[in-house]
Amino acid sequence: MTRTARIERVTKETKVLVEIDLDGTGRGDLATGVGFYDHMLNQLAKHGGFDLTVRTEGDLEIDAHHTMEDTAIALGEAFARALGDKAGIRRYGSATIPMDEVLVRAAVDLSGRPYVVHEEPELAPYIGPVYPTSMTRHIFESFGHAAKVTLHVSVLRAARDGGKADAHHVVETQFKAFSRALREAVEIDPRNAGALPSTKGVL
Repeated sequence: MTRTARIERVTKETKVLVEIDLDGTGRGDLATGVGFYDHMLNQLAKHGGFDLTVRTEGDLEIDAHHTMEDTAIALGEAFARALGDKAGIRRYGSATIPMDEVLVRAAVDLSGRPYVVHEEPELAPYIGPVYPTSMTRHIFESFGHAAKVTLHVSVLRAARDGGKADAHHVVETQFKAFSRALREAVEIDPRNAGALPSTKGVL
């Protein structure tokens, strides 16, 4: 069984190509024009165990919003297509990940029902020159709705006592937890014998 997909998304604002192999080796080949976003997508590849190629050309002369949003939509569409009929998967995945002073919990259900809950503290407005921290929630929402998954991401701890949250650490830990949760959810469960993991018979 090959669990791969290729999605091309073209609008008046962006041109996006996403290729994904859910059973890869963690190889990332990313170029969105937003350096920190590429860094986060590389976390998805490495910690999700996916081979991931992303090529995005967007209207960065306006801002990074369209570039990041459309990439997340295309990524969600590719993820859903690569999953196929979902037969034999674990379906659920969760991870609690530390990164120095930050602790994040992510949980995912490949349910076919898009629903996203995102909790993080107030952060500095930008990481690097063009990554707005307000976009992290929107990235997860765009992915979740396109992939039709239920996703909860919660920052449990964000700073050392008396200190301010390091935005880079907070966002990166979220992507790492998200990636590990997805990795578990897409795994083939040897006890499932190729069955669909739902009493409804559909996902």
